[in-house]
Amino acid sequence: MAFNAPSPPGSATDAGPGYREQHHWQRYQEFFPGSLRVAADNAPAEQWWRWRGSLVHLDRVARPDAPAKVIALHGVGSYGRMLAPYGRLPALADLEFIAPDLPGFGLSGAGASGGTYRDWIRCVRDLVREERARDPRPIVLLGFSTGGRLAYDAAARAEVAGVIATCLVDPSRDEVRRTLAARPEMVRLARVLDLARGPLTMSRVPVHWLVNIAAISNHTQYANLVWADRLAGGGWLSLGFARSCLQARPAVEPEGFDRPLLLAHPEEDRWTPPKLSEGFFGRIGSPTRWASLRGAGHLPVEESGLADLDRAVRDFLDEFDIQ
Repeated sequence: MAFNAPSPPGSATDAGPGYREQHHWQRYQEFFPGSLRVAADNAPAEQWWRWRGSLVHLDRVARPDAPAKVIALHGVGSYGRMLAPYGRLPALADLEFIAPDLPGFGLSGAGASGGTYRDWIRCVRDLVREERARDPRPIVLLGFSTGGRLAYDAAARAEVAGVIATCLVDPSRDEVRRTLAARPEMVRLARVLDLARGPLTMSRVPVHWLVNIAAISNHTQYANLVWADRLAGGGWLSLGFARSCLQARPAVEPEGFDRPLLLAHPEEDRWTPPKLSEGFFGRIGSPTRWASLRGAGHLPVEESGLADLDRAVRDFLDEFDIQ
């Protein structure tokens, strides 16, 4: 069943159509093990959060008696509802689970300017503050894909108990840009975007023109679904947002990061191979753990990788007494 929680401060639950009126997300479920699949009768409750003049969609599985909360963060080319199956992992099943559609993806608007990566950071930090204002339970940020780096950047100046990420890359490096781009030669376009100013930054192009959506999963059918999803890889992205992602410096240098961090990296990630995360991860000054997700692609759906993710998350939460 869907859990109907009290609305967080500033939210509006009647803001408009939600995922009950959208059906594409249900097509992703067949790729997950049966116990993790989400359908209309067990989907998260939907909420709308008023944030800085816009509406942000939230999926929430409310568990008022849970010892902690998890805020799951998607990356470029996906959205919060796509992460709902991960909230059903045994390691997370007893925690409150919240998954926003970050501005510009899913059901959340991006505003006339198209937004920036810095807006994503502000959005997550403000959401953490809202949740902390509701109750004092510890919060863990769980970031997939670009959401991993977002979790790191938001946690650097937010009151969270820990960070779990599936990758941590520095998009300012050409090596990283070549793997993120739809085609390696588009790294030259990235250099043009670095110089873009004014009205050009508001121009919008299909997400899959810029980023390598084909590598989001090692299952071709899954990747094709993301490509065709107008709320995800089939949506549109402003050049200004793309530029802001490429230019994003860490909120704090890794040596100064002070939150426990688990990097649970898909072993067979074709979009951001593990070696791209190693340099950044190795510099982090706080307690860290690395777990390899066997047989898993960038957005893990494989049973072996999900089992490894579940085990790594449980061990991480136990070690740092977060649950």
